[in-house]
Amino acid sequence: MRTATDWLAELVSFDTTSRNSNLALIDRVESYLAELGAECHRIESPDGTKANLHAVLGPHVDGGVVLSGHTDVVPVDGQDWSTDPFTLTERDGKLYGRGSCDMKGVIACALAKAPSFAKAALKRPVHFAFSYDEEIGCLGAPDMIRQMAGHAPRPSCVIVGEPTEMAVVTGHKGLFSVRVEVTGKEAHSSLVEDGACAVTYAVRLMNWMVEQSDALKAAAPADSPFNPPYGTLTIGQMGGGTAANILAKSAWFISLMRPAPWDDGPGLGRRLMAEAARLEAEMRQYAPEARIEVEVRSNVPPLRPEDMGEAETLARALTGDNSPRVVAYGTEGGQFQEAGFSTVICGPGSITQAHQPDEFVAISELDACMRFLDKLEQRLSA
Repeated sequence: MRTATDWLAELVSFDTTSRNSNLALIDRVESYLAELGAECHRIESPDGTKANLHAVLGPHVDGGVVLSGHTDVVPVDGQDWSTDPFTLTERDGKLYGRGSCDMKGVIACALAKAPSFAKAALKRPVHFAFSYDEEIGCLGAPDMIRQMAGHAPRPSCVIVGEPTEMAVVTGHKGLFSVRVEVTGKEAHSSLVEDGACAVTYAVRLMNWMVEQSDALKAAAPADSPFNPPYGTLTIGQMGGGTAANILAKSAWFISLMRPAPWDDGPGLGRRLMAEAARLEAEMRQYAPEARIEVEVRSNVPPLRPEDMGEAETLARALTGDNSPRVVAYGTEGGQFQEAGFSTVICGPGSITQAHQPDEFVAISELDACMRFLDKLEQRLSA
């Protein structure tokens, strides 16, 4: 039987950087699971170059458990690796390679455990949910989640295997990012009513967003478990204009919001659209061709602690971890939860190793994950 390390070596060898296709990896995994008797569903990207895979082992009944992981990885461009990032290298009890920690390690464990799941007398099924494009905004999972929610057998809870060192994480912030393009009309800077300065209106919209950031900070409860304890809204990039004495024809900026579970992220998004429309109407008094375009680049909901929901209860029973814990990074967990699935985050590896040159996962972490899956098999067979 192939070990988790064997599988991880093969998975790492597929360069599934988000800009690339993941179909070769999906082909391999789907063929393997199908041979074990899994019912497999492939959910392709709109352009057909990538795919999610949902596979089910066990009886065709509701109430199963989802093991979730994303197949894409971040680029290695510009990073100083001491080994080939797409060749798994073992050194001092650690396995180095791109995606070894984030998050092909948990997929490797799930695949290594699959033959045992297939042979066991499971009373509830195990679901494998492997997605694409998580690293660029959790873009792939929603179509798969909709398919899972609308078809039998319906699972009852989800374990997203992002790296937590096998600790149970019950909450995280969301992610809402936009690129705003402002198009005005050029004119001499002394003739402000002969044009519409895109930079000026971009600044006004950014000032409005700073006010919303202050409101997010004020809304944080005193017992917030997050660091920082409030939802955040930042403007990380901006540009525009050609000269100081010309009303700018164009301007742009990129903003990123990380709403806490208690924040109304969708509501803030709607208010942003309304404010952009209001400013656009004002610009058109001077330049009918003026416009403000808001492109939503990512919209990932936060994961809300469920107060001992089914996923949390299961994961704590399997790990023995009873400590409250949230993380600052986002995952597909909020998307599963929004679709009605009880969800937690729990997987091998440390997030501090993710996205780094010489990314690694400790072999001891894979061993701990395999023990977790052994106990899960016992639970699903009881």
